[in-house]
Amino acid sequence: MKSYYLKRLVPLFITIILITSLTFAMMHSIPGGPFTRERPVPDAILRALNEKYNLDDPILVQYFKYMKGLATFDLGPSYSKIGTTVNELIYEGFPATAKIGGLAILLIVILGIPLGVISALKQNKPIDYFVMFVATMGITVPSFVIATGIIYFFAGQLGWIPSFGLATPASYIGPVIALAGYSLSFIARLTRSSMLEVLRQDYIRTARANGISEFTVIAKHAIKNALIPVVTYLGPTIAAILTGSFVIEKIFAIPGIGRYFVESVTNRDYTTIMGITVFYALFYLIMILLVDITYSFLDPRIKLKGEK
Repeated sequence: MKSYYLKRLVPLFITIILITSLTFAMMHSIPGGPFTRERPVPDAILRALNEKYNLDDPILVQYFKYMKGLATFDLGPSYSKIGTTVNELIYEGFPATAKIGGLAILLIVILGIPLGVISALKQNKPIDYFVMFVATMGITVPSFVIATGIIYFFAGQLGWIPSFGLATPASYIGPVIALAGYSLSFIARLTRSSMLEVLRQDYIRTARANGISEFTVIAKHAIKNALIPVVTYLGPTIAAILTGSFVIEKIFAIPGIGRYFVESVTNRDYTTIMGITVFYALFYLIMILLVDITYSFLDPRIKLKGEK
């Protein structure tokens, strides 16, 4: 078991290093710099800023300094928000992102999986057609269109929910639904197709032939195995949602990581771009690792390499 974890962690660290190096190279290949503005900055001030943030050092020196800071979880100062570090920006923005992301994930799991199971059990029935119609709409309609529609109808026309921010519980409704729409629909369709495939397996027919109750067959055997491909998709999805949807946060004016990332791109804030990218990548890779570990619990036939 320990050797399995080690074998999975080594590629994780290598991937983080590669992502960081590639992002660093791309940031420094862009013409101009973090203090380049439409209105030219006096040369004396520009030289002082470059000296303060070590931007006048050779590229390799800057790279190794950044990697040294990364090893101690120091993502460096923000170039656009003077006196603020990237760690502080992530610490400030992640709670808002995590709140709407966590609620969106809860909505996806609570509604998506049961709807897919019900649709599979009622195949070719009216409820199956209805669920698949709604799921298809959720997949085809972009999240920003859903968000805009929610703001126009439910916030603007009806006044049921706020149109921006997270000041009240009702203000979470719009961004959570918009953020969860696509993944919820995809999970419902994926669960349905996986469930239908499992229900056609020989061991399900054997269990029914042995007189095992239908509820036990579905709950103990079918659903557990049908969730394997769902978990595969759900792991990266959780990482993506919890690290923020830039478009949704921008539309609903939510002070999350997405807002800082968009501002950093506009301002050429190298350290903030790299810091949020590394944070996102690390979270994403950890979720993939957790998915691999979860497989062994969902299906006893899947064994961790080296496990007896």
